[in-house]
Amino acid sequence: MISPEQIKELRDKTGVSVMQCKKALEEAKGDNEKAILILRKKSGDIATKKKDRALGAGAVAAYVHNNAAVGALVELLSETDFVSNNEEFKRIAYDLAMHVTAANPEFLKRADVPEGELKKVKELFADEIKGKPAAIREKILEGKLNAHFKERVLLEQPFIKNQDLTIQELINATIQKFGEKIEISRFTRFSVK
Repeated sequence: MISPEQIKELRDKTGVSVMQCKKALEEAKGDNEKAILILRKKSGDIATKKKDRALGAGAVAAYVHNNAAVGALVELLSETDFVSNNEEFKRIAYDLAMHVTAANPEFLKRADVPEGELKKVKELFADEIKGKPAAIREKILEGKLNAHFKERVLLEQPFIKNQDLTIQELINATIQKFGEKIEISRFTRFSVK
């Protein structure tokens, strides 16, 4: 039997609706950590279903570090102004601007990496794995590319406020919470150094 306290605790951690928390806890047989993983998986599924929806509203958030030498702007879009005017939505946009300031990503998503740069990085790693058996070279190369771009692609970076989540997982959880398509459309980081 799932207690109301368990549901409340999970809701406080995730911000997801009471019913979704209850279902996840039932599926996880009361295991809170497993329920969080179930909700993360479901948030990815929900985001995939909503990917073709039109974005008609959003918020621009700015963060400037306390030394006034570095900052960022992030544009976070949603389907409706009902969501984009929500204080929690604006807080997420602000957190994303703080993340961009701290983590200094170069690209929004992997598809934004120029072909020339991708080719150059592949050549660099290909030289490193020349002596490896041919059967595993491709897997090693893929792993090295993923590790390299995880640091440079915003959606693949671990969120600075919760290293267990990538930025994409944070966006997926936000989609699950608000029930609308939400995405980062662009970001800019400024630095005087």
